[in-house]
Amino acid sequence: MHMVGIKDLKDKLTYYLKITREGDQVIVTDRGTPVAVLHGLDQIENGAGLEEKLASLAKRGMIRLPRKKGKFTLFSSLTVKGKPASESITEERR
Repeated sequence: MHMVGIKDLKDKLTYYLKITREGDQVIVTDRGTPVAVLHGLDQIENGAGLEEKLASLAKRGMIRLPRKKGKFTLFSSLTVKGKPASESITEERR
């Protein structure tokens, strides 16, 4: 695990990103106080946010991220009148 100050991280960002790609973690400090941890997308925690989980899936080639920039938004479910789709599918299979 490496520790780096913000200024040094800005100056050598490519180097520290290479370290994270290799599986190591980098602790970022602001005047000696830790403020963040950089790690590869292979090492996401259980409590990771939606964006981090999606980025990890994209890195493994399981999904493709949208090309537009911005935050991911959750969708709301639709309510449809009539019988459930599962019933219609089951009827068609018989």
